[in-house]
Amino acid sequence: MAHAVGASSSTARVSDAESASERPAAALTAPLRLSVLGATGSIGASTLDLVHHHPERFEVVALTAQCNASRLAALAIQHRAKLAVIGEEAHYAELKSLLAGTGIRVAAGAGAVEAAAREPADCIMAAIVGAAGLRPTFAAAEQGRRVALANKECLVSAGDIFLAQIDRSGAELLPVDSEHSAAFQAIGRTSAGSIEKIILTASGGPFRTFAKEQLQRVTPEEALKHPNWSMGAKVTIDSATLMNKGLELIEAFHLFPVAAHQLEAVVHPQSVVHCLVMMEDGSVMAQLSHPDMRTPIALALAWPERIATPVPRLDLVALKSLSFEAPDHDRFPALGIATEALNRGGAAPAVLNAANEVAVQAFLDRRIGFLDIAPTVARCLEKAEAQGLINGVATLDDVLAVDGEARTMARNVLPS
Repeated sequence: MAHAVGASSSTARVSDAESASERPAAALTAPLRLSVLGATGSIGASTLDLVHHHPERFEVVALTAQCNASRLAALAIQHRAKLAVIGEEAHYAELKSLLAGTGIRVAAGAGAVEAAAREPADCIMAAIVGAAGLRPTFAAAEQGRRVALANKECLVSAGDIFLAQIDRSGAELLPVDSEHSAAFQAIGRTSAGSIEKIILTASGGPFRTFAKEQLQRVTPEEALKHPNWSMGAKVTIDSATLMNKGLELIEAFHLFPVAAHQLEAVVHPQSVVHCLVMMEDGSVMAQLSHPDMRTPIALALAWPERIATPVPRLDLVALKSLSFEAPDHDRFPALGIATEALNRGGAAPAVLNAANEVAVQAFLDRRIGFLDIAPTVARCLEKAEAQGLINGVATLDDVLAVDGEARTMARNVLPS
């Protein structure tokens, strides 16, 4: 069992002895060299919005995107990037044409995205969604610098292997998910033995109050209307099924010095409290902020300092009350399925993640119903266990092989 958080440090590779006042003056004044993997996605856009608000603090090195060449080119020009890389080679000519005469280097293909992750930088925002982000994020970790982690798969599908890579390179790992960023802040310098429980909060999604009969009829358009957060399509659907919270529990297991039974999820419709950490003396530490990803992103970019953000400030009087409730595992079984995968260990979380990606896409494509997502994942896990697919994995190639097999398996078990 590997954890990114040491017994007395706040998070992976962040020295609790280091503070802003102890860092060399040059480190505080020189612009931070920043690369953004997945620049045109939700996290990438929020990251570059902060760069826009603090242009003096950042020097953009590399930006990558999968297929949106026009948006990537515009961002590269706006932020004076040194390199722009498009994942799909079919869009290379378009990107090259759009950036002609700018002096910005252009490349294309999966290998080029990995190479972009290796471009010398002080911080790499790893925001490529899905298993496609595994190799680039591993490549980013090789630098031994800061990795601001927004890609879930590195911890869900390859947790121990990824953390071993972080250890080898001496990289600094900072979580970008609002819940894990909140836990990092709430834990502070608390010793591992003093932590009794980490409680991640979930909004409950747009269907929190729906009866099971109503859930049978929900559409992708309805599921994509999150009540609080602005996120990408896949994460938004995961929030609606509560699978997102299950994946975050698996991430938290790797990030923080706790056992699986010390992790819990509660539904908090207001999405203001992002995590609570219960200590052995009965104290509960919590982090609160407006539901906006720019807050945890800003912390990951500026740590151990903080920078101003344009995020709305909390008005607790206007909020009046904060409420919490237990998740309903009957209506939203995905959370329980993810917890079982965490307890099974081995490659079970990798299978879970791959099967869920396939099922979510099938729902978005209107090939299955909302209530078919979780059972598809569960059937895939059962089949994978019967075939011995969830045995331990030792390398990233092993993880990617399991991921591929699980996706094929999931497509085969999708309901007609």
